[in-house]
Amino acid sequence: MIPLPQSIKIISQEGHQATFEMEGLYPGYGTTLGNTLRRILLSSLEGAAVTSLQVEGVPHEFSTIPGIQEDVVQVILNFKRLRFKVTSDEPQEGHFEIKGKKEICGKDLFLPSQVKITNPEQRLATLTSQKAKLVGRLRIEKGVGYQSVEQREEQKAAIGEILIDSLFSPVEKVFYQAEKMRVGKRTDFDRLLLGITTDGTISPSEALGQAIVILQEHLAIFENYLQEEEKTVSEKKEKPRKKEKPQKKKKVIVGKNSKIEDLDWSPRLKAVLLDGHFKTVAGLLTKSREKLLALEGLGEKGVKEIEQGLKKLHLQLRKD
Repeated sequence: MIPLPQSIKIISQEGHQATFEMEGLYPGYGTTLGNTLRRILLSSLEGAAVTSLQVEGVPHEFSTIPGIQEDVVQVILNFKRLRFKVTSDEPQEGHFEIKGKKEICGKDLFLPSQVKITNPEQRLATLTSQKAKLVGRLRIEKGVGYQSVEQREEQKAAIGEILIDSLFSPVEKVFYQAEKMRVGKRTDFDRLLLGITTDGTISPSEALGQAIVILQEHLAIFENYLQEEEKTVSEKKEKPRKKEKPQKKKKVIVGKNSKIEDLDWSPRLKAVLLDGHFKTVAGLLTKSREKLLALEGLGEKGVKEIEQGLKKLHLQLRKD
């Protein structure tokens, strides 16, 4: 059995970024675990993001908004950068109504109590005159990974609603590095460095913990399969065998048509008769006692046994 590594530890942490280290990994396992965890962290953790935007006076994303410095495409990109903590599994709706010359940020949005914005200073748009205004609604949903508008075909947009490609993942960046290290006399064991940067909705440690749980859940499927296989094999071994039906004894015809080999006579006598070309009892009945005495190897004792056997069958030898 291969040796297991030491426990994982944090070697540096700053803001939403942390670097983890695991030492004593069996050769090759640094890359195996590092790449696996990186893929899970970037693609499989749940987060929340803006999925649609509705702005008053804007029928589609290629429109322009009077009094707004940015075009609609740029405004949408800015809304996509908003990050949220959502305590409900249901889609949430927020709204905004800003007037006058100012820079609009995430903190200017009106959001339900189940939603908390983690980057309130994110710039959304710039109003360039006192008469300018930005009024609209946004939808916030939970999801996993990246989801394009095309993947949400079942969602029908309302009039004036702009569906948005959404990046739900709370993990922004992951890097891993496998280094060689000494364990005992060997110098080819691995040291794994794993760096995780999140968007602030969860900590790097929480992200790593969720990734490990997802990996364990997938491996548990294989474990359950093996347990079921072992149970099936065990049940087959323990299953009692069906009692074999006793074979019916071959029915032996008793009488003139009885075969010599089926008679309850001595083996030696049957061998002598078969050598003398007697196949059935009927063949014996054609011979007299004197003719049988002339048969080589039979003798007086053998003839008497034949007579006693025929008597049991209520038969007798031919009389000359």
